[in-house]
Amino acid sequence: MQQSTGAATSSAADSGMGATDLVSRCVGDGGGGGGNSCSGGSSDPAAINTTISSKQADAREPQEQQVAIHYLASFHELCVVTALLPLVTLFTCFVTAYVFQYDDVHETHCRVYNIIPSISAITGVSPQRYFWRFSIALHIGPRIPIAFVYKNYYRSQLRRISPAQVPQTSLLITLILVLNCIEIASLGGVTYISNRENYPVHERIFITFMVCSLCYMLATIKLNGILNAGQALSEKQLLSIKWKKILFAVSILSTVGLLVFFAKHRFYCHDLAFSWFAFFEYLIAIANMLFHFTIIWDFPSQFMMIVQGPRENLAQYLSNRPKLD
Repeated sequence: MQQSTGAATSSAADSGMGATDLVSRCVGDGGGGGGNSCSGGSSDPAAINTTISSKQADAREPQEQQVAIHYLASFHELCVVTALLPLVTLFTCFVTAYVFQYDDVHETHCRVYNIIPSISAITGVSPQRYFWRFSIALHIGPRIPIAFVYKNYYRSQLRRISPAQVPQTSLLITLILVLNCIEIASLGGVTYISNRENYPVHERIFITFMVCSLCYMLATIKLNGILNAGQALSEKQLLSIKWKKILFAVSILSTVGLLVFFAKHRFYCHDLAFSWFAFFEYLIAIANMLFHFTIIWDFPSQFMMIVQGPRENLAQYLSNRPKLD
């Protein structure tokens, strides 16, 4: 009877019978002589269904663990748009406010003659304020992941330096990340808290932005000097480092000029003092934007992906990709 039962099972499997037909054959053959050798010695239909279900799950498992790329974008293009967005918006706000709202943007507490409005003035009137805030919202979004990309990029270069330098350099990388995040948050603060709505808070956030921006520039230049010491750099890398230094120098000199003319305007109300203050403010803003724009030389051909799949499969997939320093 066991032989006939096994034959029935084999015949059912070969002929492509369903689970119900297979159970019926097994139970029917085993009922007459008490045999129970179907499906590994068990005539229980539930056990047979469990076995079939587990085999079907095993067949589907490799498909569920495949790595799938749902989104692929040029990181270079993303950085270009992110960096240019506030610059283009600032220019648009300046032109429109200067042409159509001249009196509003030149109003100061001293009521003296001025020809250049400040950034807070041109982005604090309507409708420029909405345009500026919308632009900064789009700008800040990519800035946060870019900050972490830079952190991982710098950490990948720690193998270039001696082991004794790694702890201090790692600390410097973390400091750069923190300064960058504070700068981004401060940019949002000075954008959405205007000087007309709450001047004391706006002023303090602006100072925070200035300090963190300058410290971030200095720390970045210092870190590049450590990581690239004795290294053969490409033309784009040399260009990036060169312009970072130039823009940092412009920012330092502009900050000194801004403080001098701010004091002249605030305490002495000199003619054109506020215009000079605004001029240096524009230089600082543009230098800051261009400093971040050097990312186009740091990441000239990278891509950003959104990938689905198990972490271990993803790690194996990425480990097989070529790596670029």
